[in-house]
Amino acid sequence: MSDIEKLNSLISNIDTVEGHCEECEEHTILIAIVKDYYRCTNCGADTLQYINGRIRYLQLSDLDKKKLLEMRNG
Repeated sequence: MSDIEKLNSLISNIDTVEGHCEECEEHTILIAIVKDYYRCTNCGADTLQYINGRIRYLQLSDLDKKKLLEMRNG
């Protein structure tokens, strides 16, 4: 497998979505950093995916930020 094929394989496995970032107020691409948490490619803000009849991406509360850090640290 060539280096380009390996890179394409890795990129295709990244969970990306289109959504509205509540931090920068832009419609943008959001990249999953862990399950249900996404980072805005426009401003870098972390958001929480919220599903209740429609999908929204919400600013993180202090509790969400703490939970996210715990998830990253294992």
